[in-house]
Amino acid sequence: MLRIRHEANGGPEVLFAEEVDRPEAGAGEVLIRVEAVGVTLPTVRKVREGNGPVPFGGEVAGEVAAMGAGVTGFAVGDRVTGLCFAHAYAEFAVLNAAHTSRIPQDASAVDAVALVRSGLVARGAYEAARVEPGESVLVTAAASAVGTLALQFAKAGGAARVVAAVSRADKADFVRGLGADEVILYEDDDWGAPYDVILDGVGGDLLGPAVRALATGGRLVAFSSGGGTVEAYELLVRGASMIGFQMRAIALGKPELYDRWLRELWQLREAGTLRTAVHEEIPLAEAARAHTVIEQRRNLGKVVLIP
Repeated sequence: MLRIRHEANGGPEVLFAEEVDRPEAGAGEVLIRVEAVGVTLPTVRKVREGNGPVPFGGEVAGEVAAMGAGVTGFAVGDRVTGLCFAHAYAEFAVLNAAHTSRIPQDASAVDAVALVRSGLVARGAYEAARVEPGESVLVTAAASAVGTLALQFAKAGGAARVVAAVSRADKADFVRGLGADEVILYEDDDWGAPYDVILDGVGGDLLGPAVRALATGGRLVAFSSGGGTVEAYELLVRGASMIGFQMRAIALGKPELYDRWLRELWQLREAGTLRTAVHEEIPLAEAARAHTVIEQRRNLGKVVLIP
């Protein structure tokens, strides 16, 4: 089967394709014939900045090809999606059955990778912020797969003012179409502050300006892989708070909540409350091109690899 790997840290140029044997499903695992793979900024960052080569983890969707010992609730041929923590960029991938879920009949594999992980992160970050109707919400990385869904959660939840922060002016119409009332650029001197809530998917050097844009008693939820530091004084003078959110902690520590959010995501999609955005479907063998799109911040929504 075809698989994408890298042997050194760097940009998209370090990715290469190789032919390897199909993996086997171990106890508690399912083997998936992959139909779609979601490309994420954390994965791209690991290639560029990580400590040596690591397998490409990520969200995958496809058809169950085999099951390991102890797996119940699935059958060969079922269409499913889930997170693969090793070698997701491949024609076959192994998933933990506990974190695998069925795809509804009216949805495609691309729909699944555009909605599930990104939607769960957006929902979790929004819930962590405890947004009240009538409050103002700023979403950074608003044109990303997570950001597009976070905008929609804020709008549907009754926020009085939903503002999208993006890296490029040519993304403005796109995020307005998903519910943003206003659009700002990271480089702007005036961020239109203050905000009751900031959902931050960027981190790094952007954390400082984001905290300074909080209103008195405001909340910033950090869910990116970008790191960064915050001066405690900036929180103190505003009586503000910063909350970290990671979906893995919910999946492992609160599986019942994870399952409920997952069911609700598909329900919201069916009702038309949530719309996914797919920037491009790219052949698996061209994974380097997918990483280039993410690194250059050109994507409007999800970038998907197709084996």
